[in-house]
Amino acid sequence: MDGMITGEACVRMTRELSFFRFLNDQELAEVSHYFQCRHVPADTVLWQENDPCDYLTFILDGRLLIKVGTEFEGKDVVVGVLGSGALSGERGILDGSPRCSTAEALEDLDLIMIDRDSFNHILDEQGELAIKLLKGILLSVSTRLENALDRLASVF
Repeated sequence: MDGMITGEACVRMTRELSFFRFLNDQELAEVSHYFQCRHVPADTVLWQENDPCDYLTFILDGRLLIKVGTEFEGKDVVVGVLGSGALSGERGILDGSPRCSTAEALEDLDLIMIDRDSFNHILDEQGELAIKLLKGILLSVSTRLENALDRLASVF
């Protein structure tokens, strides 16, 4: 990945994500040091299918192409394009399963990331904050599922 985003800019951008809306400013400040902000140039592959999933990614800006391999070697199917406010890696950070897709930056991305060890530390040491973060994950995943169902229903 390309470059770090400064700490204050990261905190400001984190406040802008609906995922963190369950946290007040003090709580956000308490957990912000667990998160890293990164800038990723367009066309960068962030991870490949079956790579270890050791971090969760929140998209601040840009679009992330998600694709999976098919039974035909070298042929992938695009299963989604994630934009601002979306997250990826939620299952792997919870249960350690490998990445189920390949992700590539369609355009420059600004991301907030938390690694599994940091996430587990929050779960183990800061229960109330952990519940709020898990509520954010659940909201994000539920919204993504609802949008996918709407797209599927529009085909029929």
